[in-house]
Formats: sequence, structure tokens, C-alpha cells
Amino acid sequence: MKTISIVSPCFNEEDNVGECHSVVKALFDGPLKGYRREHIFIDNASTDKTVEILKSVVAQDPAVKIVVNSRNFGVYRSTFNGLRYATGDAVLVMLPVDLQDPPELLPEFVNLWEQGYEVVAGARSTREEGLIMRMARKLFYRIVNLLSDFEISPDVGEFQLLDRKVMTALLEHRDQYPYIRGIIASLGFKRIIIPYVWKERKRGASKHNFLQLVDQALNGIFAFTRAPMRACTIAGIVISMASILFSIVSVILYLTQPDLAPRGTTTIITSLFFLSGIQLLFIGMLGEYITTIHNQVRGGPMVVETERVNIDPVEIPKPKSKPKSKSKAA
Repeated sequence: MKTISIVSPCFNEEDNVGECHSVVKALFDGPLKGYRREHIFIDNASTDKTVEILKSVVAQDPAVKIVVNSRNFGVYRSTFNGLRYATGDAVLVMLPVDLQDPPELLPEFVNLWEQGYEVVAGARSTREEGLIMRMARKLFYRIVNLLSDFEISPDVGEFQLLDRKVMTALLEHRDQYPYIRGIIASLGFKRIIIPYVWKERKRGASKHNFLQLVDQALNGIFAFTRAPMRACTIAGIVISMASILFSIVSVILYLTQPDLAPRGTTTIITSLFFLSGIQLLFIGMLGEYITTIHNQVRGGPMVVETERVNIDPVEIPKPKSKPKSKSKAA
């Protein structure tokens, strides 16, 4: 019997975790009856009764596993860490417990996976959200696809079913701040996209604010493309050439037609502010790359856990040891 793993991150979701478990369990009691279920909940140090509810669920359902983090490490880092505990033949990367991504699509995902598709991705073709957020998301994907070396399908998030071979390739990445949907898109493999309606949250409040979405967008841009730094180089060359040309034209006009020559004070002030703004923009881009490199170089665990429930020691992921450098013979 094949196993299907589902990973569900949560933070202060006492109103939703029980419903999420019940809905998924009903699917495996019905259309997915021929498959073994593994449902992994990743808790980001909830301060309400989320963990208590999950433990009561585990006591009655051995197919449920829990990982509790020491603090809130963010949905993407905690989800990526939770994927390391997934042992299924196919893995649903993320099913948020608010059920805005419809779990009833899972049987269709599994059927397509059985037909040979190694990545079955859900695409939020319709969103029950505000116009401003929809426009911002479209703009983000256009920028990422324009700058990156591969295409990230618009509206495709982490609601994707991956074959075990894809999971193995995914977990080879050691990003400290993984942009999961971008990593999956960069892997390739045989993929199919299924559109669906992204539902409005029914219970509880969303834990994602605008600043977190901006942080995610910047991470996606700077993690998968060198285009921003290349743009800085090109812009620097163009501005330098334009400045030299402007200087030559100014000297020629001053010698031949003094009345047409640009006035010094206005020109200097305008050029100073313009070039200063360009320099600050470029320094900011460079800082984003340096910050990313700094986080990677520092290393350390992506997530710190305080408790695991119903997880065998053999399932605990072990960090890969770095190969020892061989000393040269004298």
C-alpha cells in the first residue's frame, strides 16, 4: 500500500487544526481508501491550545505526527523542515490548516500522480481576496519570471503533490530561507497544473501581513536570479557613458554658444541627487545578496524543535557531514 504524506504548518490555529485533520481523514476513508495516510503538523510555537488539540488527535489517530518549534520560524522554513519527516511515496508539500487550498483536490492529484506526473501543482486561478493583493501578486510573478532563468507558474504556491524522487531532489537544497515553490520549479520533472479557487478563510485570522509578503517576494527574486546585480552593472556603465557625453556637450556649448550651456549649480544639484539615489538603490540590492550569503555562511539549524510526537527516531533527519579535506602529501 502506497503512502501519501501531507504537511500542514500552523500557528495559533486552535479553531482550524481539528477540522483540517477531520477533512483529510475523511478523504482517506473515502476516495483515497487504498492509500496509507501520513499527516504531519508543524507548529510554530503556538500560544493558544493548538498543540493540546493536536496531541489529543494523535492519541486517537496514529497516522498523525507533530513537530513543535521553539519559536515562530516562519511558515516556509518550518514547512521545509517538516518535509524531512515525510516518508510517503508522494508528498503534499503544504496544506494550510485554514483549508483555503481545497483538500478535496487531493484525490485528483493522486490520480494524476499515478498516471505518471511527478509534480501535480495547484494554481490559484481565482482568489477570494482584494483587488490590490491580486494585482501585487501578478506584478511579483512577472518580475520573477522576467529576471529568472526558469519560469515560476503564476498563482502556483506550495499546494503541490510531489513524487518521492522530486522530494529527494528538493531536500538536497540547504537554503536557510527556502523559497519552496521556486526550488520546485527549478527542479523540472514532468508536471501538470490544476487550477482551483483559493477560498476565503472562514475561521481565525491570517498570520501573513504585508511586510511578510514583501519579504517573501524579495527572497524569491534574489534567491533565483543574478539579474538585479547585472542590471546594476549595466546601469552603471550607461550612466557613466551618459555623464561623459553630457560633459563633452556642455564644454562644446560653453565654447561655441555660452547662452545654451547648462547652468552649473542646477546641473550639479540635479545630478547629485539622481546619482545618489541610484547608488543607494544599487547598494540596497548588493546588501540583499550579502545578507543571503551571510545567512548561508553562518549555517546553524534552519529550525529549532522542542518536541516531536509520534515520530520514530529513525525518521529524524540527520544533517549531512561535510567532506573532510585531504591533506596533500609532503
